[in-house]
Amino acid sequence: MAISVAVPKNLSSIKTKVAMNLTKRQLICFGSAGAVGIPFYIFTKGILGTQAAALLMVALMLPFFFLAMYEKDGFPAEKILYFMIRQKFLVPGIRPYKSENLYRQLEETERMKKEVYELEEKANGRKAGRT
Repeated sequence: MAISVAVPKNLSSIKTKVAMNLTKRQLICFGSAGAVGIPFYIFTKGILGTQAAALLMVALMLPFFFLAMYEKDGFPAEKILYFMIRQKFLVPGIRPYKSENLYRQLEETERMKKEVYELEEKANGRKAGRT
């Protein structure tokens, strides 16, 4: 009896699991969340109370969980955040094409013609006045 196993054609989406069915990146992020959240809870539960300390601990750990789990189009969360910051603040967009306002050009030529006409009139008026 032959056993068939479906093998995906795109192997780029497969990630190697290290421990407990988690990738190395997820283990690092979850470990960091625990390293930040658990001491925070231990040191603040006496001051704030257990419920408030637990809520703040969860709020403190959520960014680490987000970094561990979120992925879009093959990019992890920090790369997406870097791309967004780079696009908005570090490298402002350059407009590759700038349209020309034809009406402004027409107004400019009319203004220049009027100025030339006035200069000619002024020059002709001076010549007529001298003679």
